Amino acid sequence: MKYLKKLLILGFHSINLILIIFYLYPGSIFGCYLYNDCFRELQITRDFTISSNYLISSNHLYVFIILSAAGVFAYPSSNTLKFLIGYLFLLSIILELFHLIIPNRGFEWGDLFGNILGVIFVIIIYKVKNKYV
Repeated sequence: MKYLKKLLILGFHSINLILIIFYLYPGSIFGCYLYNDCFRELQITRDFTISSNYLISSNHLYVFIILSAAGVFAYPSSNTLKFLIGYLFLLSIILELFHLIIPNRGFEWGDLFGNILGVIFVIIIYKVKNKYV
């Protein structure tokens, strides 16, 4: 059991580091390797449309669901979970704000909403699971 906990913590920190590298890279790492075009983004699914003016980035939503779920599994106790939730919200905002100053990247509200909704989705699932299980 202790080995599994260490593995989950290592997984969360690895995902976190990889996410930060991909976020701060001035271009698209996946685009460079898959399309030979560092300015072309890999799009897993179409973005979610709330209305004609509001989009939620599906890529950002999926990535923050994965990161948040890994964090919740790695740090399930209530004290560390509160810190983790604060960290994930702060990370989602700060990383998107960095796109204002990184060359070839741009701040987008849809990306920020995708980040935050990914964190919220995992928190809701975690709370519902703990309430009924």
